[in-house]
Amino acid sequence: MIDEGSVSEPLLQAWFGGDRINRYKAMQIPSVAGAIDEIARTVANIPIKLYRRNGDKVEEVRGDRRVYLLNEDPGDTLDANQMKQALVRDYYLGRGGFVYVDWDGLEIDSLRYVFSEYVSIAPNADVIFKDYAILVQGRSFFPSQFIRIMRNTIDGMYGEGIVDQNQTFLSVAYNSLKYEDGLVKTGGNKKGFLKAKRKLSQAAMDALRSAWRKLYNNNSENVVILNEGMEFQEASNTSVEMQLNENKKTNGDEVRKLLGIPDNIGTEDGDKAFVKYCINTFMGEFMVAINRALLLESEKGEYFFAPDMYELTKGDTDKRYSAYKTAAETGWLQIDEIRAKENMEPLGLDMIKLGLQDVLYDPKSGRIYTPNTNTETTIGSGKGGGTQGRESNSEGNQEMSPL
Repeated sequence: MIDEGSVSEPLLQAWFGGDRINRYKAMQIPSVAGAIDEIARTVANIPIKLYRRNGDKVEEVRGDRRVYLLNEDPGDTLDANQMKQALVRDYYLGRGGFVYVDWDGLEIDSLRYVFSEYVSIAPNADVIFKDYAILVQGRSFFPSQFIRIMRNTIDGMYGEGIVDQNQTFLSVAYNSLKYEDGLVKTGGNKKGFLKAKRKLSQAAMDALRSAWRKLYNNNSENVVILNEGMEFQEASNTSVEMQLNENKKTNGDEVRKLLGIPDNIGTEDGDKAFVKYCINTFMGEFMVAINRALLLESEKGEYFFAPDMYELTKGDTDKRYSAYKTAAETGWLQIDEIRAKENMEPLGLDMIKLGLQDVLYDPKSGRIYTPNTNTETTIGSGKGGGTQGRESNSEGNQEMSPL
């Protein structure tokens, strides 16, 4: 077996060194850092709200402390925005995101983010009835005491980030940057070997090493004179020969594919795909983790947390106002509901706008009402299964003969 510590030659270190990529090296790759930060900042700006199912209705629960903790101040050294960004980075780069839920009786006092590298897992030996304890600095906790969000987990204990899943690809991208950095430091000079026909004395070797070191470290001295019988043999290609620029572009495209970010982000179609395939995916998993950890057992099934994705459109005025126009015309939103979304005072308008051109149908009773003619008819109420109608006016209702 080769002892890695005894390997001194660069060529042997390249073969046996086993340079492993970690999250810190991965974040030195600009395409990785940029993509992760884009996701993290987007997720952090999405408010989380609490809702309650009341029969067929879904009502927003306002004033709940848990909503304040998730969106404003978790009670930790991190604010809510920073906490969400840290969770995203742990989700994609580490073993998962962990937030300790500080319960005080039936109330939550604070939410405490824990860096994933401080978390250890102590599982049982049963692969069917799996269970485990979470260890943080020697203290043991139950899994239910944490918000836990993990990527590609197969046991619910540890997630698999892109660093562990894509070691080879990230290693290529990282080492390409290191190679380019070396080219810049050496002025673009190629690496290689010196071959001599006769054995050199120690003094000659020392002088040659010194001259070669100056060649690569000092651009002002860029000439080395080789004595008779010595020649230089190249051992590397130039950045042009290795197509580093093309490779960096390809690597950037692969990183975006890996994280579900479209190539045309910044365009209308690209932004929609980014939200649909990247942000919605993460937020869906995040909401499941929050509902599991922050809801009381008596609340589960009736209450639920959900993201307010409307915030993602606030930066585009034309799209937002067009959506408001459609919602108001179709009756999805009232004027005061729209003003509330824009943080404006209500006008006190409780009336719902109906167009006279519409025909309203109630499938439960079979009634059809036409506002334009102020006529109401009922399907299937006449003899032979026909339609019976009546007309209303300001004097009262007048029966109409069957159609």
